Amino acid sequence: MSDSKWVSASMPYLTPRERGQGDAWGAEAAARGRKGGQRIVHAGEVPASGEVADLLGVAVGEAVVVRRRVIELDGQPIELTDTYYPTAIARGTRLAERGKIPGGAVTLLAELGHRGVRVREDVTARMPDPDERETLRLDTGEPVLRLNRVTFDEAGQPIQTDLIVMPAHRQRLRYEIQVG
Repeated sequence: MSDSKWVSASMPYLTPRERGQGDAWGAEAAARGRKGGQRIVHAGEVPASGEVADLLGVAVGEAVVVRRRVIELDGQPIELTDTYYPTAIARGTRLAERGKIPGGAVTLLAELGHRGVRVREDVTARMPDPDERETLRLDTGEPVLRLNRVTFDEAGQPIQTDLIVMPAHRQRLRYEIQVG
């Protein structure tokens, strides 16, 4: 993610990990001889904004659980990720706590009986707001990509949504789709 040679695919982040494996980001960075990490800056219940309510299929203002993270590569911030869950899934679980989750949140969701089977991603480009610019250490005039991801279960219900902001000049996103 530090240069255009780094190609990031979504699939490892959507697949539960085997018992004892670390999170997908740490594994992806380590495979390239780098150190991937994250700082969880907030976890807990918040009222759903209009955007989050629409993505999760809940009412505006309804409580949802969020995990706000700064994703780092070799100690440098490279991505801001806010992940939201319906409270019926996440309340009272490690998803609502600031601690790291062994194997990552997708693994915990699967353990709780919530396995994603379909994902929708929308990617847009825009200029960062002042907080994003500061946290990601961007120069004035550098755009960001915003990826909105919704993961659905077998019943078609949203179980997780991610709002991700990343510096555009450091990203190359790859989508591979198996048809049939």
